[in-house]
Amino acid sequence: MGLLSFLGLGNNKITGAIQRGAVIIDVRPAYAFDQHGRVPGSINIPVDRIAINIERIKSMKRPVVICCAYGSDCSNAARMLKEKGIKEVYNGRSWQSLLKIINGY
Repeated sequence: MGLLSFLGLGNNKITGAIQRGAVIIDVRPAYAFDQHGRVPGSINIPVDRIAINIERIKSMKRPVVICCAYGSDCSNAARMLKEKGIKEVYNGRSWQSLLKIINGY
């Protein structure tokens, strides 16, 4: 087990959440989500719309994996969700990195 996995920051936690039916939220702007690729099955809630979608996300009652373009917006979105009481939130970093995790690369 790598250090990041041990600390709860690695791919094992994300893979486990996805196996338990996690919702994957891509926080990029809608145009990037629509035009530049995405993780299959992910939903798009831009980072500036996370706060107004908290109740929607809570009602899903599933783990949440956040992805974005490069990883920087993921931290902000994950922090907001955790502050609003969503306990099982994971930073999937860029959508391309998350896709590799899902595909086992």
